Amino acid sequence: MKVNLKSTDSLNNFTAQNEDGHTINLSSDGSAVGPMQSVLMAIAGCSSIDIVMILEKMRQDLKNIEVEVEATRREEIPRIFTEVKLHYILTGDLKEKKVEQAINSSLEKYCSVSKMIEKSAVISSSFEIKADS
Repeated sequence: MKVNLKSTDSLNNFTAQNEDGHTINLSSDGSAVGPMQSVLMAIAGCSSIDIVMILEKMRQDLKNIEVEVEATRREEIPRIFTEVKLHYILTGDLKEKKVEQAINSSLEKYCSVSKMIEKSAVISSSFEIKADS
């Protein structure tokens, strides 16, 4: 795996590109996603990909998934995460037990990002199921 990061219009703004040419913008001045915010996006994305695949294997009728993430960082440098809360909002005809199992399997076994973050932060999750309208 390889990525490249370059400064753009100022030394506070960057474009990161992966081997396939996909990019994200990062900044330290609030004009784009901050690096630590991108980590939270990564845990949401990583776990959601797992959850979708697990629920498909369980033959659950998932129509949509959304994740709200809140995190706390310590005050001292380095300002690592100490707590990460993920709240999953799933839409579809889903069994609560299967959703809980999929989320737990992702965060405890499959999601590489959560496995890295759990070394410094307590990760918790919750979920709600919305009926398909």
